[in-house]
Amino acid sequence: MKPLQSLAFISKNETMQAMIAHVDKIVDSDCSILLVGETGVGKEIIAEYIHRTSSRSNGPFVKLGLSAMPAELIESELFGHEKGAYTTASEIKKGLFEVAHTGSIFLDDIDDVPLQIQIKLLRFLESKEMFRIGGTVPISVDVRMITSAKLDLKELVQEELFRADLFYRINVVPIKIPPLRERRDDIPAFIEYFLKQFKPEKEITLSNESLRALISYSWPGNVREMKNVLYRLSLYVDDRINLDDLPPEIRNENPIELLLKSCTKCFVDGKMNFDQIVICLESNLIAKALRISKGNQTQAAKKLGLSLSTFRDKRKKYKIPCENP
Repeated sequence: MKPLQSLAFISKNETMQAMIAHVDKIVDSDCSILLVGETGVGKEIIAEYIHRTSSRSNGPFVKLGLSAMPAELIESELFGHEKGAYTTASEIKKGLFEVAHTGSIFLDDIDDVPLQIQIKLLRFLESKEMFRIGGTVPISVDVRMITSAKLDLKELVQEELFRADLFYRINVVPIKIPPLRERRDDIPAFIEYFLKQFKPEKEITLSNESLRALISYSWPGNVREMKNVLYRLSLYVDDRINLDDLPPEIRNENPIELLLKSCTKCFVDGKMNFDQIVICLESNLIAKALRISKGNQTQAAKKLGLSLSTFRDKRKKYKIPCENP
């Protein structure tokens, strides 16, 4: 493992380990990288890992969150401006692309970028040159761009909310980061990591009930939510975390809510009828049970409370592949 101490790299999960191995193979190239994953999965940590372990590690690492940022502010932050470009522009301001010269820039939530800024980003990627706002002289910049998206950019392209040409430019190497609920085997290690970080002077243990609740919780906010929960617990727990110490949403998560959270498309889409939603939920749950059980249908059926024959029938109905049929 290359040297970077962070929670993303204490993972024992096979999917995460395969992802990190894939990242290690491309860090020294200058290709654009797109990190895809839900909010809170650790995309910024992965981006920093890419920079720190690459040949650009001696250069700057610059990051900018684009979520809900107005177009004019994004343009000024990225490209800078010349003196007099605005009534308030009393001096030259370097943009973040210039600041990141010889290093890497991480643009978080690229799916939130307005179309007019997407055009400017595409031009920069194609030419490696930029103009400050109000400027007439092109500025050459050597920078590697790492972007992240929480939504499926292909769907945004189809809806004409994201430029196809920009998508192909930033999607040279796509890296998908799985949500925490799909790598529950990492949760105990993360708990230990955070508790040591927040209370290094004490050894805090967990009751079996509290550990089971933390592992079975769906963690909609992913690693970021877990970090906040454990920080809160570390403030008032002296040496042992019991079930009653956990937030109510973790102690008493509704099974129906777990079912709904298992699929991130059905209820977000808004275009599916009842039968389509049922199909989406069933197929999603069966596929996830198989992944967790590493293709073992008997274990997967048990996790869902189904007989093996019913599970097999549904798997065949939805044409879900199985590694060990």
